[in-house]
Amino acid sequence: MLSDNSLKKLETFFSSYKPLRFKRREIVLYADEQVTNIFYIRSGYVRVYRISELGEELTITILKPLDLFPISWGIDHTPNPYYLEAITSLEVYRVSQAQFLRYIRSQPDTFYELASKMLARFDRLLTRMEYLVTGRAYTKVASIILVCAASFGQKQGANVVLSIPLTHRDIAALVGITRETTCLEMKKLEKKGLISHLGRQLIVKDLKKLEEESAFLGEGTAF
Repeated sequence: MLSDNSLKKLETFFSSYKPLRFKRREIVLYADEQVTNIFYIRSGYVRVYRISELGEELTITILKPLDLFPISWGIDHTPNPYYLEAITSLEVYRVSQAQFLRYIRSQPDTFYELASKMLARFDRLLTRMEYLVTGRAYTKVASIILVCAASFGQKQGANVVLSIPLTHRDIAALVGITRETTCLEMKKLEKKGLISHLGRQLIVKDLKKLEEESAFLGEGTAF
């Protein structure tokens, strides 16, 4: 997590540029596309995913407001192998790599915090890979809902309401199973009274019991 001071500096820097807007499900960047800019999310959510040789999608992570992308390219020109898709209405600021590098070189504390944030996200991805390989479909779905609740949840009374609208397709792509299987496993969680839906919003009704159902009980349950 970036400090309030660094967040304020980033917001001041990026807000001097004109924002861009994307519709829900619009592709922001294509895999292997020649990238010339760095994006800073003002509002909305972005799904980062790959497509396998069999045409299956696997979501790597979900980016939220105040995140930057593609950060690795912005620092060292590492090619971007991922698709980035707006999963809500999205508004971002865009700057060139040269402008971004000039900025972070003048702000070493902010650069250090960005690097630390990248390492923390990488560590969480490794943990997630572990339960994706070893878990059953049921525990995979329970675990990813728990992760999303930690990352995007808002406490409302006894419930945790996810601020991001996740479809069965989105959850399936996060854990690498079919949409049909995801639907069946979520119905099991609903029958146990652990989750429910209000329109397109997913609600966790009993966080403690969901943790007990989940294979993912460690700290740092965020993307």
